[in-house]
Amino acid sequence: ISPKVDAKTIAKGTPGFSGADLANLVNEAALLAARKNKRMVTQDDFEAAKDKVLLGAERRSMVMTEDERKLTAYHEAGHAVATLHSPESDPIHKSSIIPTGNALGYVMRLPEKDELTSRLDKIKANLVIGMGGRIAEEMIFGKDKITNGAASDIQMVTNLSKKMITEWGMSEKLGRLRYNSDSEEVFLGHSVAQSKNLSDSTAKLIDEEVRFLAEEAENNCRKILQDNIEELHIVAKGLLEYETLSGDEIKDLIKGIKPTRDDFDNDINTPKKPATSVPKTGGSAP
Repeated sequence: ISPKVDAKTIAKGTPGFSGADLANLVNEAALLAARKNKRMVTQDDFEAAKDKVLLGAERRSMVMTEDERKLTAYHEAGHAVATLHSPESDPIHKSSIIPTGNALGYVMRLPEKDELTSRLDKIKANLVIGMGGRIAEEMIFGKDKITNGAASDIQMVTNLSKKMITEWGMSEKLGRLRYNSDSEEVFLGHSVAQSKNLSDSTAKLIDEEVRFLAEEAENNCRKILQDNIEELHIVAKGLLEYETLSGDEIKDLIKGIKPTRDDFDNDINTPKKPATSVPKTGGSAP
């Protein structure tokens, strides 16, 4: 294993992994390195192995039009810029527009320390970041050009807002109570009983509070992206050129510093790869 491998970063990105899971991760990284004829397993190999385990395999053969790549780049750039300007959030670890698993792209954040609970300010920051993709699409391409790519983001914002209101007592209007709209008993995937235990007025208030949280996050996200529109363009163009950027590379790009792509391999007989080990693509994914 290369001495440049950062075990701390790997640990941050693998919460809940058992010893066996970590052993499989190391084996997967070693296989990836072997396929590239490397003599040492590098940090890039561990990152690729972790992404494959957590997100699914990269689908580089997927054909995407240039318009789709551009929209995906701005979608992920929206999440990234919203994260950079949400100090309560976990920092960006990496962003990519390479189709992976069921996603066309992603922004990955890693915690700086172990956390057993979530603070209100951090939860609200997550709501803001969740809105970043859709808001960026709308700002750059117009309301008529938005896509269903934000479906999982919208689901996350909705579910998180509802938990804040009905489970975590984070609504001043509804107080420190737990609210359940129907029975939690499940049989063969269907609710056995729809025992209504909320009044119509309470159910309406819950809906209003959930909508308020979502709209508050949307407004805050829109202001962040409008105030930092140049950063949005820089990050999106960087993703289009390099496809994958680390959190530090995103910050450097905004400062005008272009990323480098240097592969570490101590095998002197192995031809050196070009400086841009992450390939640049044209109208379709490689």
